[in-house]
Amino acid sequence: MAISAAIGAVVAAGAVAAAGPWDGGQRKAERSLAAARDGHEAPVRSAATASPRPYAAPPAASAAPVLAAAGGGAPETAAALAARLGPLMASPGLGTVRTGAVIDVTTGKLLYAHRPSTASTPASTTKLATATAALGVLGGSRTLATSVVALGPGRIVLVGGGDPTLELDRLAADTAAALHARGTTSVRLGYDTSLYSGPVLHPIGYNENLAPVTALMVREGRLDASTGGPATRTTHPALSAATSFAALLRSHGITVAGGPAPARGAGGTRLAVHQSAPVSELVERMLTDSDNDLAEALARQVALASGHPASFAGGAKAIAAALRQYGVPLVHAVFADGSGLDHTDALSPATLTRILALAASPAHPELRPVLAGLPVAAFTGTLASRFAASPGAGVVRAKTGTLTGTNTIAGVTVTPAGRVLAFSFMTQGTTSADAAQAALDALASGVSRG
Repeated sequence: MAISAAIGAVVAAGAVAAAGPWDGGQRKAERSLAAARDGHEAPVRSAATASPRPYAAPPAASAAPVLAAAGGGAPETAAALAARLGPLMASPGLGTVRTGAVIDVTTGKLLYAHRPSTASTPASTTKLATATAALGVLGGSRTLATSVVALGPGRIVLVGGGDPTLELDRLAADTAAALHARGTTSVRLGYDTSLYSGPVLHPIGYNENLAPVTALMVREGRLDASTGGPATRTTHPALSAATSFAALLRSHGITVAGGPAPARGAGGTRLAVHQSAPVSELVERMLTDSDNDLAEALARQVALASGHPASFAGGAKAIAAALRQYGVPLVHAVFADGSGLDHTDALSPATLTRILALAASPAHPELRPVLAGLPVAAFTGTLASRFAASPGAGVVRAKTGTLTGTNTIAGVTVTPAGRVLAFSFMTQGTTSADAAQAALDALASGVSRG
């Protein structure tokens, strides 16, 4: 019961009162996307005079819609939950090592436990930890700045700020305008990736699931029109970005002599800057789409803000430290990256359910985008094609994880009585991803039935 007591201390008695367990509006990020599709552009964040947004987390009222733990219905009983989940946990599709935990978010009571403190490979559910650390350390309003600086007559440098979602069109237009205003029409272009350190390649090597991790890249290094999921990536994201930037400058009447070359922008005069979407929106996108590039970028930003090197190792240390500050149990936990692509990562159901409880707690409104970003079963993100014709459709929100032999799920759901439950189920040694996912979906749906 130590787990239950610890979680209960976080989400104690003053859970948010609400008319129902779900906030009725669209998430902020989804509203922005809807507006863009309707032809109403979002405000441009790239301008020579732009300044960074304040780093404080936004107030709860302006955060994305929240899963409100009303807690007004009849509590779920451990016996009833065990009766539903026990047979499902015995599914042969769940591999050789299976663990799980379910807690009542309002009371913190541990309702179901199947080796809940056993740490194993979490795969992409690691992103729940990365999201929590990013929101806690950086704040939801923080943005990532990509700038262009002048280093003297005819020399400019494109300085990477760690935004993997970067688009260059407006930044190039602003830079060209600033150069024309100076009477400069010919430049040599350098590019600066010094914000990050350590190896750029994840241990998985060149892979369609993650570009080489550099502080400067455009559209996550994708070489096609995709906006998410696996894609062929450039092997040199920074050089590719700088080459594209040079072409855009030329289209605005600026001659770029020679090819882009590595450089340092320190001490230069800023000509233009592009601000990313705020961290709250980046976190939502990372979780909804299971975006590995965003996960690694956010991990490095947490590292920088925490005084660690902006590397795989530095990000891992910073994430663990941030979770400890929140009191998250990390017994036997191992962090090797921010995305969960590394098989050496290790987390337990106790850790993952605690993170979800924190995100639902009225004491931590800064973490609400963790819940807002969770895919909705049978409707959005990585769960759009799962939970079909399932009791969990529409009422389960969860992050999933898949690696060879590893399948996981962690999220929140609402019982018919209105109780909000957080759950995590993890399995190793699976031989069929489809069978494992179906079994995990059945478990999550079992939690939701109440």
